[in-house]
Amino acid sequence: MNSIDVALICRAMGDSNRLQIVQMLSEGEKCACKLLEKFVITQPTLSHHMRILCECGLVEVRKEGKWNHYTLNCDTLAAFINFISGLECCGKDVGLCQ
Repeated sequence: MNSIDVALICRAMGDSNRLQIVQMLSEGEKCACKLLEKFVITQPTLSHHMRILCECGLVEVRKEGKWNHYTLNCDTLAAFINFISGLECCGKDVGLCQ
């Protein structure tokens, strides 16, 4: 995963509503209507959040009739986790690095 992809994901997850959406989707696929029930936001605002999550590749959308169903993209999430877990803190007084 390159730094641009990581930055887009971090930007997407930097909003508390989008972070909550990702947490909800970690439990499995959700219809937009079910996501909307959990927030005090309008449908256009939810669409904006979902567009950002889809554009960074973290979320995928499946259309069924007039409804959108969202899931986490496990490959993108795994690559992001791998990138983050590869970071180390070697700062002063941390004692983690040799």
